[in-house]
Amino acid sequence: MNYTVSLLTTRPDCQALIDLANKEKDSLAYRKTGLERQRQTATITSAEIESDLLAVTVELQALQSVFDGLPEGTAKEDIFTRIKRDEYKKFLLEQRKENYGVLALLQKEYDIASTDRGIAETDDFIAQVTVRMNEIG
Repeated sequence: MNYTVSLLTTRPDCQALIDLANKEKDSLAYRKTGLERQRQTATITSAEIESDLLAVTVELQALQSVFDGLPEGTAKEDIFTRIKRDEYKKFLLEQRKENYGVLALLQKEYDIASTDRGIAETDDFIAQVTVRMNEIG
């Protein structure tokens, strides 16, 4: 973006803006570091959740198949209990998937890209103000 740096008339004003922009850039760089760590965690967690969700879904299907073929009795009650436990486990995994799964990973990646754009824009601003400061002499 082209900033109206021509309105700046003193070197101290330019330096003040450069100092503020550098502080902002440092904050953005710090935020990016945190987001990158969160992305690493989300990547690992996402894969674990997907794997666990697949395993519990397959197990539920197998248990349901066994349950459907059993006559009434304690064995059927035991399988029913295991089905309910696995359904709850699946529910919890689906909740974690929303918070820590692929969607969370993509959100982190988006946040990192946005932060990168903010850093680049800050660099551009600093460069334009620096040129103006040098023009003022």
